[in-house]
Amino acid sequence: MSTPGTPSVIFDLDGTLVDSEPNYYEAGRRLLAEHGVADFSWEHHTRFIGIGTRETLEVLREEYGIEAPVDELLAGKNRHYLELARASTDVFPEMRKFVERLHTAGVPMAVASGSSRAAIEAVLAGTGLDAFIPTIVSAEEVAQGKPEPDVFVEAARRLGASPADCVVLEDAPPGAAAAHAAGMRCVAVPYVPGTAGDPAFLAAGLLFAGGQSEFTAQAAYDWLVVAEPSS
Repeated sequence: MSTPGTPSVIFDLDGTLVDSEPNYYEAGRRLLAEHGVADFSWEHHTRFIGIGTRETLEVLREEYGIEAPVDELLAGKNRHYLELARASTDVFPEMRKFVERLHTAGVPMAVASGSSRAAIEAVLAGTGLDAFIPTIVSAEEVAQGKPEPDVFVEAARRLGASPADCVVLEDAPPGAAAAHAAGMRCVAVPYVPGTAGDPAFLAAGLLFAGGQSEFTAQAAYDWLVVAEPSS
């Protein structure tokens, strides 16, 4: 539980803590290929960064006229993704430093992600981040995924923190919008450079417009300890 004056930090997972988007793209490409879609590109995939897996598959199912039910597609994509994630997932170096520094300082942390709980647990365990962040919330556990605020609100509840005392780190506009809707401050680290000017990012308390190449643990920590809580 956070103490007065101490923020709790909630991380998005994919594209924020870890560079898992290549694995998600490959999992989606393999799944769609199984259903006769041979031209799913990385550029097409980037449209869905920051949006929950179920919501993404609902759109793709309609776009490509796939007859299989969403639950079947979801299970298939999760299967492919877990195979890829267990083989290799990279943590952004400065994000690892930030997590370790927060842990040393006793800052409560959680992961709130649109991924399945199994995927979150596999990535955190495989990268060793589970030793620092024991609290996780999957979009499977709430009514609505991002850009709705449900995952962040639930993460705050599990941390025993009020939303106004939470800071969210996000890489995608839907996640930043969800943080704002939850009444939380946001540190934005765009995964897709072209989205840096999105209104959801421009409303963030701290924006690293250059993404991970610009983000530093020191700068984020300095902002965190001096920024005033939302009123």
